[in-house]
Amino acid sequence: MNLGPVSVAPTLQTFLALDFGIKRTGFAVGNRLLCTAQPQGTIQAEGDARFDQIAQRIKEWQPDALVIGVPFHPDGAEHENTVRARRFSRQLQGRFKLPVFEVDERYSTTEALQMGAKDADAAAACIILEQFLRSIE
Repeated sequence: MNLGPVSVAPTLQTFLALDFGIKRTGFAVGNRLLCTAQPQGTIQAEGDARFDQIAQRIKEWQPDALVIGVPFHPDGAEHENTVRARRFSRQLQGRFKLPVFEVDERYSTTEALQMGAKDADAAAACIILEQFLRSIE
């Protein structure tokens, strides 16, 4: 899928991407200079336990901003997980006071599985982040 250009302040260089799921959240880290991302594993936690683990990764990687994959139906329509992912995005922004960018993540997990990823959630986060990095103006 093709994103239009995204306006991102030049001071934002390092990004932590999350492939949000109800039970699992995949992570990837990347930077603007190289326009690449690396998968960093998956958290299998919910609620405050998930946010505690996210806080640990933010402390470890010191990202300038977060990138969240937001799922849609193939025709672009929203569904229940779209609403959940957007709520998660707002919670992240409120808790961590970092800029949060939302990315249409249709087919990212499917693409990760087709590539033979052992950790599909982390690989999907990597795909989401690389897509975002390519869209920065």
